[in-house]
Amino acid sequence: MIAGVCAGLARRFGMKPFTVRVLFLLSCLLPGPQFVFYIVLWILMPKR
Repeated sequence: MIAGVCAGLARRFGMKPFTVRVLFLLSCLLPGPQFVFYIVLWILMPKR
C-alpha cells in the first residue's frame, strides 16, 4: 500500500494483493534482507 510493490507483484503473478502483503509480512519475521528487496523493487518497478 505504501509503494504498490506487493500489488504489482500480485498482478504479475496472478495473485491477490492481500495474499502477497501477508506473505511479505510473514517473511519479515525471518532474518534476511526483505526490506532491502522491497526498496529495490520500489525503485525498479515501473509506475502504473
